[in-house]
Amino acid sequence: MNIAIIFAGGSGIRMNAKDMPKQFLMVHGKPIIVHTIEAFEQHNEIDSIIVVCIENWISYMEEMKYRYRLDKIQKIVPGGQTGQLSIYNGLSAAEDQFGCGDNIVLIHDGVRPLIDSKTISKNIACVKKHGSAITTVPATETFILVDNNEKVTDIPDRSKSRCARAPQSFYLKDILKVHKLAQQDGFLNMIDSCSMMKHYNYPVSIVEGSPENIKITTPSDFYMFRALYDAKENQQLN
Repeated sequence: MNIAIIFAGGSGIRMNAKDMPKQFLMVHGKPIIVHTIEAFEQHNEIDSIIVVCIENWISYMEEMKYRYRLDKIQKIVPGGQTGQLSIYNGLSAAEDQFGCGDNIVLIHDGVRPLIDSKTISKNIACVKKHGSAITTVPATETFILVDNNEKVTDIPDRSKSRCARAPQSFYLKDILKVHKLAQQDGFLNMIDSCSMMKHYNYPVSIVEGSPENIKITTPSDFYMFRALYDAKENQQLN
């Protein structure tokens, strides 16, 4: 089966929201996290959803589940001390609920609500073919690598550069094994699942996603999402 792990464990300090984490900010009558979950809820290849949530907001997330009829949500679990440990909690919940077998997990940020159905399908197909799928977009600007003295050490070829996004998708048994290895080795805050898999020498394959699939981290991201959402709604009306 195909399981979406929706990570909504962050507090959103950079968003400067006054009363709530960024994933619960409202856009067109729904929290951002609901817009995100609905993309997976409505996808016919997704069998189940597990949400990793800030512990104090779990009851609110439960309310959202019933209010918006997010029936594929099987479990809402608390986050951990780091993003890595939060994802591990979600993966462990998937194992407890469904076992490993050949189950596929799609790990997705709760604040990436513009994920499209094509990208979800491409992730699932890529895992079945290659064992992993990292959603990416081509780099549109040149970026540089620097040392501790802020001196340029390298300028990667932009034509071979990609920006990693989400979902990042794997066989559940593989990503769980890697998480357990990382914890045994004392790594508790690795930047993402792709980096962890690469560190333990698992092959990592890419799929190309939509440039619109932004992560809402700052106020400008929030306004961009709202504008993109409005544009999509207007296209549906025309």
